[in-house]
This record gives sequence, C-alpha cells and structure tokens, in this order.
Amino acid sequence: MGVVNIDDETHANVRKASLISCRSINSQAAFWIKIGMLSEMNPTLSFNEIMSNEFLTAGVSATNLSKEIIND
Repeated sequence: MGVVNIDDETHANVRKASLISCRSINSQAAFWIKIGMLSEMNPTLSFNEIMSNEFLTAGVSATNLSKEIIND
C-alpha cells in the first residue's frame, strides 16, 4: 500500500466524513477515490445510479424506500 499526499483541508474532511459513515479514514478516502473514478468513467450517471450499480454488483438487494414512504 502506498502513501497519498493530500492537503490538510481535504484530510480534515475525510476524517469528519469517516466519523459519519463509520469508516476508517483510509476506507473513507478509498470510497471517495473509487466513486470519483467511477464518476469520471461514467459521466452521465448520477451518484445514486453509480451506487445502485455497485450494490447490484455486490449482490445487495434493497427496496426502493421512496416508494414505501409515498405509500404510507
């Protein structure tokens, strides 16, 4: 594993985001890098579409919560 140099502000944002998402700082940075790379490779897809594809690839099935909320 290599070292990536980032500015202090970005590091602080990664640290804060890692607390919210219950990821380690390294895992949060890796997540952002992966999503950023997928976004650049698929510029027409939204974040939600990218995440949906990632969940499908991982075999995760989730119901559409917005439909459940509207029906309540």
